Amino acid sequence: MTIAITRQPLKPLTEEGVFLWRSLLHSLRNAEALLMSIILPVMLMLLFTFVFGNAIDPSGGYVDYVVPGIILLCAGFGAASTAVEVANDLDSGIIDRFRSMPIRSWAVLTGHVIASLVRNLVASALVVGVAFAVGFRTGATVLDWLGVAGLIALWILAITYLFAAIGLAAGSAEAASGYGFILLFLPYLSSAFVPVDTLPSWLQWIAEHQPVTPIIESIRALLTGTDAGTAPWFAIGWCLLILAIAVVWGAVMFRRKAGRR
Repeated sequence: MTIAITRQPLKPLTEEGVFLWRSLLHSLRNAEALLMSIILPVMLMLLFTFVFGNAIDPSGGYVDYVVPGIILLCAGFGAASTAVEVANDLDSGIIDRFRSMPIRSWAVLTGHVIASLVRNLVASALVVGVAFAVGFRTGATVLDWLGVAGLIALWILAITYLFAAIGLAAGSAEAASGYGFILLFLPYLSSAFVPVDTLPSWLQWIAEHQPVTPIIESIRALLTGTDAGTAPWFAIGWCLLILAIAVVWGAVMFRRKAGRR
């Protein structure tokens, strides 16, 4: 007599939830990284406000200008850790074990990405809180704040998926950290800390045509009540383009790398 064993289908997003919880637990257990994610935004906000602020804007209003840049800068640092975590999973062989199970392969990366999104949103809220403590003031409405939160979340999602793909493509965790570090310079080459028209002419073109500038200008316009022009459309377009490229690249690299080790 033959007994047929059938696998009961899991509920939707069950695998993603398990791997999300796994990534969050790893974050909580990594005390040094967790502490740095809290301290770094505070230090950067205080540094740019009190050390550079009076030199750039003697009127004392520099904190209102710099908040969007600090948020995106900290989001980049937070997302960069995803590349290292994915590379470590690949090196340890745990991804090969996951591939042998009847689960969706995408769930592994999704857990890393969503956990990073949660961490970075908390860090972004911390940046805003510190900004208010050091003098930041805004007349933004509830809808404006929702727009700011949406743009920040979309940017974090896009760049985190990109860092996850870098972690898969890199040969080691050290290489993943190095490759990802290059992307962290984008906010410095934008309107995050100084107006674009104050940059050298050859650098203005780079600042105006890279993804971070329209995102920062959109957030700044929402917080200050000024006209953002076409910046929000470019901001959303850049985020969606980066996300699409990262998802496809990540899927290709997952199939290539996992299973070869």
